[in-house]
Amino acid sequence: MFSADEPNNKQQPLRETVRETIRRRIFEGHYAPGTRLVERDLAAEFYVSRLPVREALRMLRQEGLLSDPGSRGAEVNPLSAKDVEDLFEMRELLEVFACRLAATRASSGDLKKLRDLLDHSARCEARGAKMAGYHANIEFHEEIIRIANNNFLRSSLDPLQGRMHWLSRHASDLADLIREHRELYEAIASGDPARAAAQAASHVGKYRDELMRSRGLMARNSARVTPPT
Repeated sequence: MFSADEPNNKQQPLRETVRETIRRRIFEGHYAPGTRLVERDLAAEFYVSRLPVREALRMLRQEGLLSDPGSRGAEVNPLSAKDVEDLFEMRELLEVFACRLAATRASSGDLKKLRDLLDHSARCEARGAKMAGYHANIEFHEEIIRIANNNFLRSSLDPLQGRMHWLSRHASDLADLIREHRELYEAIASGDPARAAAQAASHVGKYRDELMRSRGLMARNSARVTPPT
C-alpha cells in the first residue's frame, strides 16, 4: 500500500494513515500547490476503497491544506501573503500559550522525550537525512502541545498544524531549527513560564520574518497595508 518511508501504522484507522501519507507528500513537495488529487486515483494507488480516501481528503480540507473543486477530488492550496500573516498570528498566540503551560506542567519524562526528539533530529541532520530531521522537529512541537495538556488549545491548533509545519520546513535551515528548538527546550525545562513564552514568541517571529522574506511577501504585504500619504 505505502512505500517504506511513508507511514503505515496498522494500529490507527486507515483514513488516518491515508491522511498522514498525503500530508507528508504535500510537506515534501511531491504535491505542489495546484496539484489535483482525484479520489479514485488515490484509492487505486493505495490499494484501498474510496471511503478512507474521501475521509482523509475531508480532514485535509479542514486543515486548510486542500480546497474542494468537486468531482470527488481536491486541490492542494497555495498560500497568499494574507494566509501567511494570519497563520503566524494564530501560531504565536497559541504556541506561546502552549509553551507557557508546558513550562509549568512538564515532568522529567516529558523533558526526556523532548531531548530525545532533538537528539534524533541532530543525528538525522548529521547524516544528511534532512526530511527525517524535519519530521522529528514537527514531533517536538506536537509533544509540547501534548505536555501543555489543554484540550481546547489542542483542538484550536489541530486545524492549523498542517500548514504551519509546511511553512516551517520551507522557512528554516534544519541545523538552525534544531538550535532554536534547543533554546526553546531549555526555556521550558527551566520551569519559568515567562521565559518559555518569550522564547516561543521569538522563535515564531524569527521564522515568520524569514519566510516572508524568502517568498518575497514581506515587501508586498507591507505595501498593501501602507496608508496613502
